[in-house]
Amino acid sequence: MSTSSNNCAGAVADTAGNPLLVNAGLPPFADIRPEHVAGAVQCLVSRSREILQQVESVDTDGWSALMQPLEAIDLLFEYGWGPVEHLLSVCSTDELRAAHESVLSQIVELRLALRQSEPLYRRLLRLRETVGQDGSETRRRIVARMIQSAEQSGIALQGPQRERFNEIQQQLSQLATDFSNHVLDATKAWQLDLISADAVAGLPESLRRLMAAGWSRSAENSGKPAATAESGPWRITLDQPCFGPFMEHCRDRGLRETVYRAYITRASAGEVDNGPLITQILQLRREQAGLLGFECFADLSLSQKMAGDVAAVQQMFDRLLQASFDQAKRELEELTELAGLEGHSGALAQWDIPYWAERLREQRFSFTDEQLRPYFSLDRVLDGLFGLTERLFGMRVRRSADTVSVWDPDVRYYEVLNEQGQQIAGFFLDPYSRPHNKRPGAWMNDCIGRSVSDCGLRLPVAHLICNSTPPSGGKPALMTFREVETLFHEFGHGLQHMLTTVDERDAAGISGVEWDAVELPSQFLEQWCLHRETLMAMARHYETGESLPEDLYEKLRESRTFRSASQMLRQLQFGMIDLALHSGYNPDGGETPFEVEQRVLSITSLIPPLPENRFLCSFAHIFAGGYAAGYYSYKWAEVLSADAFAAFEEAGLDDPLAVQQTGRRFRDTVLALGGSRHPLDVFRAFRGRDPDPTALLRQSGLLNSN
Repeated sequence: MSTSSNNCAGAVADTAGNPLLVNAGLPPFADIRPEHVAGAVQCLVSRSREILQQVESVDTDGWSALMQPLEAIDLLFEYGWGPVEHLLSVCSTDELRAAHESVLSQIVELRLALRQSEPLYRRLLRLRETVGQDGSETRRRIVARMIQSAEQSGIALQGPQRERFNEIQQQLSQLATDFSNHVLDATKAWQLDLISADAVAGLPESLRRLMAAGWSRSAENSGKPAATAESGPWRITLDQPCFGPFMEHCRDRGLRETVYRAYITRASAGEVDNGPLITQILQLRREQAGLLGFECFADLSLSQKMAGDVAAVQQMFDRLLQASFDQAKRELEELTELAGLEGHSGALAQWDIPYWAERLREQRFSFTDEQLRPYFSLDRVLDGLFGLTERLFGMRVRRSADTVSVWDPDVRYYEVLNEQGQQIAGFFLDPYSRPHNKRPGAWMNDCIGRSVSDCGLRLPVAHLICNSTPPSGGKPALMTFREVETLFHEFGHGLQHMLTTVDERDAAGISGVEWDAVELPSQFLEQWCLHRETLMAMARHYETGESLPEDLYEKLRESRTFRSASQMLRQLQFGMIDLALHSGYNPDGGETPFEVEQRVLSITSLIPPLPENRFLCSFAHIFAGGYAAGYYSYKWAEVLSADAFAAFEEAGLDDPLAVQQTGRRFRDTVLALGGSRHPLDVFRAFRGRDPDPTALLRQSGLLNSN
């Protein structure tokens, strides 16, 4: 895929054959080795500082004079550092970790030097007075955000305060890396082998295949015979494709308790204990916010977001909590009643909820996840996903015919074409779980950002990462419906990155989009998983090719709101814990973060938490990701996405022309405009009004729950 010429400002010649020093095309992932990192970063830092010094020594005003050299630095990071961080999350090794940590401080120092450059800041202030005179809201927003970034990176601090701020940045960067590594290590380290057929009674065949494959991988190194799904042995792990189905189907309550307790205490003891790191992170964030003149870290975080302040977030929490709490209590009573009828005595524990919820769902809707799984092979799901996005947005996806360098044999590369057949983007898809070297969860990251400059056009490229169930036992990758939804979700993120029409890279795609609006396209695309035409186009049996039976489709659709209040409550818990830790909480005040969590759970949880609960130790979203004082964003954006989907419902989901017209409008606003305009203005451009939470409550079956 061509992205630009090789003679751009700031380009680094690949004289040493270092794959991290390329500056065009796709990164050569398969060639990157840990030993390349130090040399590449040394070159990246040296060249970036040269460019920065040139920018600081020239006092020429104007957009191009300032932005072109800064874009050259961005490209150095994109090719020289972006692949390192990406590989650390999808193909981690001890050697790569060591190489990453050895240069991390240099990267942090360089980023601080850029944000704390006073000559650069003065030029930005002058540019703010003149930029956008041609009517460009995009450039006004870019400059405003760059000024805000400089101010929140300590540009106004002097002497000891500046030094302390920079120390905090270094420490937080290292602590986030350590936190993530600890979760990966703890997840990888725990396992439980079962040899008795009684112990796996009730487990679906797909899970037994997965567990047998896990045992067999370790057996290869010891000369032991491979396991089988029928006779075992079977290995339980805490990786989500194993943990989730196990908790839903394991009949042995004692085993469920053992696995659950291991899951909620991950990374909470020994060398991988994240407990001390949590306190340090919270202390440093609070101190950092104070240096910048904010009362708490939440105020600092929300100053950059669509919500604006803690009060707005709390107002959303209150409304959704009120709408879901009583209904969630009734849902728990239903589970307790069913469990009692089946011989369970006493109150339900945390490890009972997934099991009895699955039994109730099977009873109420007469189907299981395993009945659905054969209808959702990965390739069929991708065909359905790509067919939907072509109908909605006029884009076409094709698998690349060229050999593209990838980090794992299962990774695929696709090209995205517009309605005229021209390539406009590309993406890597890494679909399967690899607990030995890939962090859990699912995410989209940008590989290459779109931009138009003197170097030409750089087409956007995305990383789409999932942790779905891999092929096993001679069968293709068969997905749970939740894994299907996750794939749609991440592709929605990718669409905003890939279908942008903004030429300035700092506002193209997801760049410059307020954090709490980023989930709008992803959650919107999830909504289509239960759209009849979309679902039936991809739900075909992997062996017979038969479509999903109509009765199963109807039951799946009816189950959409099953335990929706409980699911709402769970997401509110996470968001409220996050906000409590970053707003009213003082980590030096004697109360531990775990006591804060317990306090929030006393309001939102229907079952008392275990005293040894250490969920926070694996809550990477807020301690190692970008969701600190921002986890509420999932619900905030869900309000937007539900209302956006309601526009299609109002237009007529069964009217192809209306769907196409509404889809093109969504493409040309939400997906195309990226960070070029405020997300509220973008939403208004699509919907014609402000967002309304009524659609979310209606779709969740909670509109009249009280």
